Amino acid sequence: MKSKHILYTAALAMVFTAGCKKTLELNQKGAYDASNYFRNEADAVNAITGIYSLLEGEDYIAHAETTFDVASDDYWRSGDHSEDEAIENLTYDASNAQVNYSWKWKYETVNRSTNCILNIPKITSISPAVKTRSIGEAYFLRAFGYWRLMVIYGDVPIITEDNYTKQNFNVPKSPIEDVRKQIESDLKQAITMLPESYGAADRGRVSKGTALGLLTKLYMYWEKFPEAIATGQQVISNANYALAANYQDNFTRANENSKELLFSIQAVQNIIQNDFTVYYIPRPWGGYGFSQPLQGLADEFEANDPRKQATLLSVGDKVDLGDGNGPTTFTADLSATGYSFRKYAVFNAAAAGGGVDHTFAVPLMRSADIYLLVAEALIRTKGAGAGDALINQVRHRASPLLKPVSGAGMKELIHERRVELAGEGERHQDLMRWDKDKIVDIAAIYNSPVSKAPLDKNKNVVFIRPKHYYYPIPQVEIDKSKGILKQNPNF
Repeated sequence: MKSKHILYTAALAMVFTAGCKKTLELNQKGAYDASNYFRNEADAVNAITGIYSLLEGEDYIAHAETTFDVASDDYWRSGDHSEDEAIENLTYDASNAQVNYSWKWKYETVNRSTNCILNIPKITSISPAVKTRSIGEAYFLRAFGYWRLMVIYGDVPIITEDNYTKQNFNVPKSPIEDVRKQIESDLKQAITMLPESYGAADRGRVSKGTALGLLTKLYMYWEKFPEAIATGQQVISNANYALAANYQDNFTRANENSKELLFSIQAVQNIIQNDFTVYYIPRPWGGYGFSQPLQGLADEFEANDPRKQATLLSVGDKVDLGDGNGPTTFTADLSATGYSFRKYAVFNAAAAGGGVDHTFAVPLMRSADIYLLVAEALIRTKGAGAGDALINQVRHRASPLLKPVSGAGMKELIHERRVELAGEGERHQDLMRWDKDKIVDIAAIYNSPVSKAPLDKNKNVVFIRPKHYYYPIPQVEIDKSKGILKQNPNF
């Protein structure tokens, strides 16, 4: 496919993912398509960076991805977006703006990745190591695009190299089983091509551990538990992906070098704005104040669990905004629920100008997630207690004062995932996959008093099975396909 790209020069360091709100002075360098662009190593590296850069989009990760978790019992949508309210209350339809945004950006990820998979192998002026790594990155990023499409929509069209050869892109949906096989194939390719780790100059690139981690998540959603255990153990046993020494280390500026961050959004202060964090930060502090934690989430933490303090801001807590005025108090007027996410409220020191820290790396996948998925797979295949060692590693990292679990079953595993990964986009999807297996009753959870914001205490959320396990295909995409795409059932 000869996708036309306009290339520009700008004073940018290597930036993979973040949202840009600033106008840059750009000079057009040239107009290229796939037939004349892929000439040398620099072109290959820039093309791969162009795939990562899609994740900077406000409507890809920042606003859109967080919105898909607001239906959960962890936080209230807040904000003034009717599309968010519809997703939270399960009243969305095929015209919902967030549903529409998500489709576009995931398929652009697939498009750019496939372009690289087709063309980078043809480049001769490139070192073998960079060539192999770049192709591996493209395979991973294509898998990630399909992963998000699958999780959100279920059955979706598969576009691969053959479609580019035939110039045929208007194709029907493939069954979710085939989508999973496509993701699995791409991730297995990536695993053979990606390095285990990188030096400082390539900080933020996906690694072999990133691909193994996503493959583990795929297998858990696929309910291939032995395979999930096998791939997940390769992450857990590798020192390159070790848990950070302290839980809160994952949510500080220094975390951009953390081994635990298998995949993250990285930005550069004063050049690229990180919209992901902005959505969580209270408006008076420079954010939008969306996704406010609920009392039920606060209550889930054990009394001596320091992850509560690292995760949540509650009334009376102090934060240094870097404005030169010393610590600022979190007051009740900053959140309708009484809480905000501390883990994303990262600010520059006054000496650096203060304000929201856009160099903070936002975790998209952490090793701790993989530890707990493997623990779950062990429990579900071998019974209660089989995941104790891994759960206790995560708990002990949080605090040696937390009582170790013994004979832990799904109840304990569910608790641990909730407190460890709060606000990281896992809760709603976790509950839906457990609901499918009748491990939890998601409808009852979403209508419990602690699952509702103070302003929504009387609402009744109707979770319809299987309708709400997936979102509708955007109606605008069905219209553009002239009927080739078919709507998901019940929409």
